[in-house]
Amino acid sequence: MLLLRLLAGGALISCGIAAMSAEAHTGPVVLPIAGAAAGLLMLVGLWTPVAGVLAGMVEAWIAFTQAGTHPLAIMLAGLGISLAMIGPGTWSIDAQLYGRKQILPPEP
Repeated sequence: MLLLRLLAGGALISCGIAAMSAEAHTGPVVLPIAGAAAGLLMLVGLWTPVAGVLAGMVEAWIAFTQAGTHPLAIMLAGLGISLAMIGPGTWSIDAQLYGRKQILPPEP
């Protein structure tokens, strides 16, 4: 879980900074900023489900509207959505603030 958070968060931050600093910036500036912010939230494990959905939506928007970024954007969208569904894990700020979620089977 920690490795997935570090991978997705680091990749989103790096892609966001690279897209903001590119000379031939083609899309709106808000998308790389939102992607980098979601990556930072996922990296530290704060509001992970919200950040994962935000990252998935931003990267899907980038993949479908901008040319040449399809494989990386689709991979990052998948990582963000899967991290939103899985949750932050034990080593996160969410787990420290709200406790770990436990799924118990129903009693027969």
